[in-house]
Amino acid sequence: MDTVSASIITIGDELLIGQVIDTNSAWMAQELNKIGIPVHRRIAVGDNWDAIWNALNQESAVSNIILITGGLGPTSDDITKPLLCEYFGGKLVLHQPTLEHVTYLFEHVFKRGLPLAERNIKQAEVPDNCTILKNELGTAPGMLFEKNGCLFFSLPGVPHEMQGLMKQEVIPLLQKRFTTGCIEHRTLLTAGIGESMLADRLVDFEAALPKNISLAYLPNFGMVRLRLTMFGNHHDEVNLSINEQFAALKLLVKDVLITDKDETLEAIIGHLLTEQKKTIATAESCTGGYIAHLITSIAGSSAYYEGSVISYSYEVKEKVLQVKKEILEKYGAVSEQVVTEMVKNVLALMQTDYAIAVSGIMGPAGGTPDKPVGTVWMAVAGKERLITKKMHFRFNRQRNIQLTAANTLLLMRQLMVE
Repeated sequence: MDTVSASIITIGDELLIGQVIDTNSAWMAQELNKIGIPVHRRIAVGDNWDAIWNALNQESAVSNIILITGGLGPTSDDITKPLLCEYFGGKLVLHQPTLEHVTYLFEHVFKRGLPLAERNIKQAEVPDNCTILKNELGTAPGMLFEKNGCLFFSLPGVPHEMQGLMKQEVIPLLQKRFTTGCIEHRTLLTAGIGESMLADRLVDFEAALPKNISLAYLPNFGMVRLRLTMFGNHHDEVNLSINEQFAALKLLVKDVLITDKDETLEAIIGHLLTEQKKTIATAESCTGGYIAHLITSIAGSSAYYEGSVISYSYEVKEKVLQVKKEILEKYGAVSEQVVTEMVKNVLALMQTDYAIAVSGIMGPAGGTPDKPVGTVWMAVAGKERLITKKMHFRFNRQRNIQLTAANTLLLMRQLMVE
């Protein structure tokens, strides 16, 4: 292998049956990307000896760096450590510094008040031919093996433990061991145009791109994210070249451009509110607080977000948001008239500069012939302007909620920038 590349192997039956979502490999890939190491492949295997063994063989044939997470715990299904011991021809020995660390955790941090169990002592057993990577945040140490010019890192599956070892041990070691190039990305977000129409618009641009720059289309929630990626050896040259192409790309999509940064809609709204020194509140029915959750997921949102009324029932709409009973009875909760009342009244109730309101039918039941499942009314308002919009979504409950939130935030942005 002439170039440096990595493979990520995540281990656990829970990953294959969907009980646990594999966030580890995504995070690890991002960190490797930052230091110029591309990920050749990410695979998940179950707690199966042959499957893990075969994955090690396959990935070490195509990558210089193998990152493994999972299977290092104290229970019988955690087979990674004995497998690695046999794979690299070592034998398990008690590692005294690790045993002291495990003992300290149980006696002084966990404070179990019980003698150390045999299965916990065994976590201090490691193959005698590995380099120990101290896990400051947990009991299972990380391990480094070398074979045929390939580095194998075995890390715990617990995300915060894995991340600690990556930052403190793995990344610094890789930066010392390998001379890497650089990888740069530039991302923008478009709305109001489909992926195929966007691709048609960019045919000539894409065809003229240098060979070491690629364009990716990432559609989601009715929007399309465009990402330019460039590989190179010199940061200054890479940045100059990709910036030139990105500037040209932005001109081609300027009429549908939402942001020229790799950021979420809730982050965009947060930036606008911060720049304008304005505040916002929400009144949510069908989304049950999901929009509030998105807004408050941004650090610093307390500076501009005042609060929400989760008006799921008619009673809360009427008694808390002061939506007139006759409007509810005449038009129903999912109507332009009701979301208009909701957004105006939460604006007054919270004394904010902007407000959002949504009401809809998320499914799978609750629809009627004139208001089928997926019908949503949304409203956004400032002190001088109010916009309403009706949409029809056709997916399952969770995706309908996500689409409602995304499109409402998009409508809020429209109000704020026009």
